[in-house]
Amino acid sequence: MTSQWRALCGALVLAGTVAFSQAPATPASALARATAPTAPSDAEDVPDTEKLRRVTDALARMRGVFQDTQLRLEEARRTRDVVKLNCVNDKLTQVKALLRISEQADATLQEAIAKREALTASHAFTKVTIARQKVEQLRGQAGACIGELAFRTDEALSVEVEEPDDLFGGDPTTPLAPPPLTLREPAASPTL
Repeated sequence: MTSQWRALCGALVLAGTVAFSQAPATPASALARATAPTAPSDAEDVPDTEKLRRVTDALARMRGVFQDTQLRLEEARRTRDVVKLNCVNDKLTQVKALLRISEQADATLQEAIAKREALTASHAFTKVTIARQKVEQLRGQAGACIGELAFRTDEALSVEVEEPDDLFGGDPTTPLAPPPLTLREPAASPTL
């Protein structure tokens, strides 16, 4: 068993020697730039002060959508409609997650601008821009959750119909009684 351990340790030492004899590792910032997704060209063209202003505006709008969606959730709770409640709650959860991502991206953006890392700043700006667009879509979907289900009726609903006096031919919703049946006598002979 000790010979197996010695062979394993020898293999590890050999692997380590080969690894250290390779080319030197790239610095962390160069590695981050190489693996970071490329930002759209329009994000790179926006000045840093404008990025900060747009992100602040986007966060304010997303917080407003979050509050609106919370109000719709409370409305669904008051009506005790489980379908509405589940639908709006799903949209609220998605808005909350996108808001959290955007707040983290805002912090990353501010840090990247302070460190003058243009690619990281553009990436964080793009994250917030995409999240804002998705939150706006979710606002519409949350409204649809409440609106499209408003056409449902409950069992306590009653409808009262007033029949006009001058209705020609009577009420079309109540059919006329069929004419009385006339019974024929059976034939005297079954062969006829």
